[in-house]
Amino acid sequence: MAAAVTAAGLGLRVAVLDAGERPGGQYYRHPAPGLGAARPEALHHGWAEFAVREAALREHVEAGRIRYLPHHHVWTVVRAGAAEAGPGCTGSGRAGGAVPTAGWVLHAVAGYAPDERAAAVTARAVLIATGAYERHLPFPGWTLPGVVGAGGAQAMLKGGLVLPGRRVVVAGSGPLLLAVAGSLAAAGATVPAVVEAAAYTAYAGQVPALLRNPGKLLEAASYGGALARHHVRLLTRHAVTEAHGTGRIEAVTVARLDRDWRPLPGTARRIPCDALAVGHGLVPQLELATALGCATRPGPDGTVALVLDAEQRTSVPGVWSAGETGGVGGAHLALTEGELAAYSVAAALRPAADAPRTGRPERLARRRARLRAFADAMAAAHRPGEGWTGWLRDDAVVCRCEEVPAGRIREAAGDLGARDARTVKLLTRAGMGWCQGRMCGPAVAALAGAEPAADRRPFSCPVPLRDLAELPATDR
Repeated sequence: MAAAVTAAGLGLRVAVLDAGERPGGQYYRHPAPGLGAARPEALHHGWAEFAVREAALREHVEAGRIRYLPHHHVWTVVRAGAAEAGPGCTGSGRAGGAVPTAGWVLHAVAGYAPDERAAAVTARAVLIATGAYERHLPFPGWTLPGVVGAGGAQAMLKGGLVLPGRRVVVAGSGPLLLAVAGSLAAAGATVPAVVEAAAYTAYAGQVPALLRNPGKLLEAASYGGALARHHVRLLTRHAVTEAHGTGRIEAVTVARLDRDWRPLPGTARRIPCDALAVGHGLVPQLELATALGCATRPGPDGTVALVLDAEQRTSVPGVWSAGETGGVGGAHLALTEGELAAYSVAAALRPAADAPRTGRPERLARRRARLRAFADAMAAAHRPGEGWTGWLRDDAVVCRCEEVPAGRIREAAGDLGARDARTVKLLTRAGMGWCQGRMCGPAVAALAGAEPAADRRPFSCPVPLRDLAELPATDR
C-alpha cells in the first residue's frame, strides 16, 4: 500500500493485486462489516498512519491512477512475450540492472471458489510484497483443538472479534507475543502467562541498535505496562513442551530451558488453560521471488530472506521487493521499504530528467537502515536454539497434514541417510500435504540437521487445472 500510493504520487500507473478483501494485509485487519465494530482502531497499533495511506489509496483509485484488485492471489510471474519463460523462470544480471523492455505478466486466481477465475496483469516493473507466515516448532499435543498460532489468535480477534478461549497461555518467542497477550487481555481473556523461550538479556549486546530506535523501546514499555495492568506473568527462557487434553486442550506443561533451548529436568509445571496461542516468529514468504530466480540470504533469526540492494531491488532486473520478504522487521520497516522502493521504480521507469529531485529517498534510506538494525538485533535475540528438538518425543506429530511423527523423520535422517528436508519428504511424506511444508518445514529441516533453505515452488497457491490449460502458449 505504501509503495502504491507513493508510486502513484510520482506519476506512475499502478496496479495493486491484493490477496485480501480490503487494504491492510495481515497486520491491519478489518472486522467484517456485519460485526458492527464501532472502533476497529482500538485493536491496532499505528492505525492513524494506516488510515492516512488508505485514504490516499482510495483517492488514487477514484482518480484512475491506481487499479486496485482485491481477492487476487498471484501464483506466478513470468516475462512478457518470452516463450521459454514459464513458471519458475530465472532472471539474470546484478541488482539494479535495466528494467526489461518486455516487462512481466502476473497470473492470479481471482475471487473465491466456486466462483474463482483466472486473471492476468501486465507490468513493466514488479514489486513483491508477499509478507510472511508464522514459524511453528512442534511439541506433543500441538494438534489439539484450542492450540492456535500467536498471529492466528490476533487475527481472530482483529478480523472476527472473537477470542480463541477464555484462559489463554501465550507462548513461543519474539516480540509478537507481548502484543498478542496484551490484545487478548484487553479483550477480556485471562492470560496466566507469556512463555518466552529466549532471554531478554540477549539484547544486551545490541545497545547501539536499541538506542537508535527509542520509539521501539517506548513500544516495548507500553506492552510491558499492559501486561502489568492485567497481571500477566512473563516467564523468560521457558517453553511449552507439551499440551494436554482429550477433546480440547486443558493444560500445558511449561519447562525452563538452558541456553540452547533444551528443557531442564525437574523444572516442568502445569498451567491450566482452554487455549494456547503459540508461535516462534515469522518466515518470509518467498515463492514468487524464488521462482523468478531472486537471490536469497540467511537471516539472523534462522530463516531465509531476499538479497536486496539499497533501493529494494532484487537480483533480477525489473523486480523489487519490500516488507518481510527482505527479512522480518515489522510494519514500520515495511512501510518505509515500500515507499523507498516506489522512488526507485519511478527513477528506473522515467527518464533521468523527470526523476524526483527531493531528499525523501535519502531520508527513507537512513530510516530503513536504523529500523533494519533493530530488526536484525531482535531476530538474533529470538533465534531458536538448536536444543529445542529435545522436547519432541518420537511419537509427537511434526507434519500435521500427513501425520508424520518425529521418530519417522529421525529414522530417515539417522538410518536412511537423509541430509536435507527434500530427501526426508521423499522418504516420509513430511511436507507433502496441503500446506506444502509451510507449517512443518523448519522442524523437518532441524531434525534432518539441514540448514534452512528458501521455498522453491512453481505455484504460490492452489491453481485450478483449467487456468493452466487456458494459459497462452508463451506463458506455459
